[in-house]
Amino acid sequence: MYAITGVTGHVGGAAARELLGRGEPVRAVVRDAAKGAGWSAAGARVVVADLGDRAALAEALRGCAGAFLMLPTDPAPADPDAAHRALADAIAGAVADSGVPHVVLLSSIGAELPEGTGPIRWLHHLENGLRATGTTVTAIRPWHFQEKAETLLGAVLGHGVYPVFGDSADVPTTMIATRDIGVVAADALLSPAPAGEVVDLDGPRYTERQVAEELSAALGRPLQVVTVPRPGWTQALVDGGLPPRMAAELAELYEAEHRGLYGAHGDRTVTCRTELAETLRRIVTALA
Repeated sequence: MYAITGVTGHVGGAAARELLGRGEPVRAVVRDAAKGAGWSAAGARVVVADLGDRAALAEALRGCAGAFLMLPTDPAPADPDAAHRALADAIAGAVADSGVPHVVLLSSIGAELPEGTGPIRWLHHLENGLRATGTTVTAIRPWHFQEKAETLLGAVLGHGVYPVFGDSADVPTTMIATRDIGVVAADALLSPAPAGEVVDLDGPRYTERQVAEELSAALGRPLQVVTVPRPGWTQALVDGGLPPRMAAELAELYEAEHRGLYGAHGDRTVTCRTELAETLRRIVTALA
């Protein structure tokens, strides 16, 4: 049995579907029982547990051969740093209490760095917290999600604008489809490295202008690419609806990337193949 958190999201859902498709037993961990109905119909066992509830999460993980874990980002807390570190501690505590022998963590490129990376430093904290439990840890570190375009749909659909947080829209970066990450997670659950490992994910590279062009083609409408200068990043994020402290965290994440702080430092690399156009077509089809 494999416990999968985040099954209502992109990566957790892809991992659960991949395991079920291979005939493996899945325990789908959800916060809301109503959201588990579809997973019950698909053949998973559904359990209800909040990731911040150490006791409930430990019970959800207990007896499983492995678990897929993630650290959701919550923009609401007044002190996002303290809140996300506390959530990471609750997750690590649940792993220790449950005795689950192996966990696969959705981490991020840059998670080897303790500071200066915005929200990624919380994944650094969680990676180390999980390793301290004595369980075997597989940390999967992808670059950008191809599905990040979903977060820009408000500006895209409302104003015909594709915003870029950077000095240029023509710098290529690695972008990976979340369903590919889910497959890697399923593979890691079924064949864990005995001592644990960090798995870097590589994949296709695109510029933000290419993303805008592909999204424009999928939507059938023109988009204007607008670069947001660095001094305006935090305010632009606030104007987009984020609380100021979370906006500042994301601005730090962007700044670290533009300073070239992120790189592959794992034990091995897996190359993902899904192209951006396919992912964006799926997003637009879901909108329709």
